[in-house]
Amino acid sequence: NHLVLLAMFGAFLWSAGYILDRFDILFSPRGITFGAGYTDVHAELFALNVLAVLSALLGASLLVSLLRSTWKISIGLAGLVLVSGVVLRGLYPAIVQKYFVDPNEFERERTYLGYNIDSTRKAYGLHDVEMKTVTPEDSISWQEIEENRETINNIRLWDHAPLLRSYKQLQEIRTYYDFSNVDIDRYTFDGEYRQVMLSPRELDISGLQNPTWINMRLEFTHGYGIVMNPVNEVAGSGLPRLWVRDLPPRMEIPLKIDRPEIYYGEKPSSYIFVGTTVKEFDYPMGSANARTSYEGKGGVPMGSLFRRVLYALKFADFKILFSDVFTGDSRVKYHQNIRERLSRVAPFLFFDQDPYLVVNGGRLVWIQDAYTVSDRYPYSQPVSIGRGKSVNYIRNSVKATVDAYDGTMRFYAAQPDDPVLKAWSGVFSTLFRPMSEMPEGMRAHLRYPQDLFNIQSEVYRIYHMTDANTFYNKEDVWDRSGSGDRKGTLEAYYVNMRLTDEEKSEFVLITPFMPVNRDNMIAWMAGRSDGENYGELLVYQFPKQKLIYGPSQVEALTNQNSEISAQLSLWSQRGSAVIRGNMTVVPVGDGILYVQPLYLRAENSELPELRRVITSTGGNVAWG
Repeated sequence: NHLVLLAMFGAFLWSAGYILDRFDILFSPRGITFGAGYTDVHAELFALNVLAVLSALLGASLLVSLLRSTWKISIGLAGLVLVSGVVLRGLYPAIVQKYFVDPNEFERERTYLGYNIDSTRKAYGLHDVEMKTVTPEDSISWQEIEENRETINNIRLWDHAPLLRSYKQLQEIRTYYDFSNVDIDRYTFDGEYRQVMLSPRELDISGLQNPTWINMRLEFTHGYGIVMNPVNEVAGSGLPRLWVRDLPPRMEIPLKIDRPEIYYGEKPSSYIFVGTTVKEFDYPMGSANARTSYEGKGGVPMGSLFRRVLYALKFADFKILFSDVFTGDSRVKYHQNIRERLSRVAPFLFFDQDPYLVVNGGRLVWIQDAYTVSDRYPYSQPVSIGRGKSVNYIRNSVKATVDAYDGTMRFYAAQPDDPVLKAWSGVFSTLFRPMSEMPEGMRAHLRYPQDLFNIQSEVYRIYHMTDANTFYNKEDVWDRSGSGDRKGTLEAYYVNMRLTDEEKSEFVLITPFMPVNRDNMIAWMAGRSDGENYGELLVYQFPKQKLIYGPSQVEALTNQNSEISAQLSLWSQRGSAVIRGNMTVVPVGDGILYVQPLYLRAENSELPELRRVITSTGGNVAWG
């Protein structure tokens, strides 16, 4: 009787499982698109319904058999369930797919293709993309240049890699400082809207010449200051013109930094102690060093012996117990890496790979984009977002900030209507603040996040096709990859520019599209970052009957230019390494301007110098 009861409950559980499995067909990978297709709806769903009923009948018959001691019906139903499972879930869908769907695939799948297209566009925030058709001119007039002077004045001449090398060579100053990344942003100085590149000078304790416990835990506790340069200006020697440089910070622009110390940043976390009897190293200064004591509230108080015992056990560091440097004001700082820090508070959010530093109100503050994601959006095509994770729904629902001095974290609900964020807000009712509470100076530096833009543009290159027939035939698939010397996905980039039909320049993130297996440009996408337009996506599509040069074609034209190729060969023969920067596509008025910087790096030197800028429009190439 005990075994019969177990079998009865098992049958009812099978029935419930089959009922729940019916919803899983919305995420079926079978067929030409993700989601329930013809075979899933007409064969798999039928099979699940039948098996759910048969399993329930089997459970009921076992209950009757237990009461009446008759087993024939139960044995027959058990055999029928097993046979039906093999036939209905294995053979039947395969037969329907091969002999009924495959010969008439488009007609059978048309409806479900439409579901997939609509759901995918909504899941990735592409349903509101504004598409415009433009016909670029073959050249750019002087009048268009004058009308778009802000765009021209903010064309980026410095790539991240060469600029980072320059920062390291010119501004690291000591081995224990490090620039790990270059951020791009915009500021308004003296009424002029300028695009800048900057990097924080963070502490790297692996560079300490004498890595004692005192040095690593008490004295060398923080980085100091930033380096900033305009994207389009060059010093006389081909080096970047540094608007903010040196220690303590020297500035050529009206920018105030009252708290240049960086305790929280992008470097890997360790643990340090502040508020001790040991003065912290602040920055090098002549034959002596400037020293300071921490004045913030960041970190955990650990003045008591009990807490020192706990932290000695936590860090397996018993010098904490025996050192006499601790006072009642001492604090321990750990989880100083900003992404790790934010993840500890909100592990359910997916964080952008590129947090960026902002100068606001005299303080250095990190902005970190965060996403709500899901892999359970019906009919939406999944994409990989790295770290072994695939999703089919994403929203930039949260903007997080971390103060570089005291580690204060704030989470702002950028898209409060997002259902995933609503669910988490219901659980953590005080975690998320409305965007209206973010300081205005910080809101001015919000930007369209690059990770999200890359995912959206990758999806859009296929899902811009909204007609089911065109989508099925893959007649108009786009690509973001280059060819020739520029193989691989082209990098999206931020630029200050005046969009078509707009009155003033704005900070946008753009990327070009090419037809698949072709090098000409067919469209470009822009993610807007400023003011009320924040978060909007625009796509400018070109006529298919007109040739618009793509980045790879312009690079080929450059290689064919006799003057340019001869000079490049001459530089190489003299032992200099020629570094070709990224090709930037900049819409100017009704034309397209291509800009590519050229850097030279002398043999046995890590310092690149900007030597030439190649420009092209309408197939004409020039440099200077």
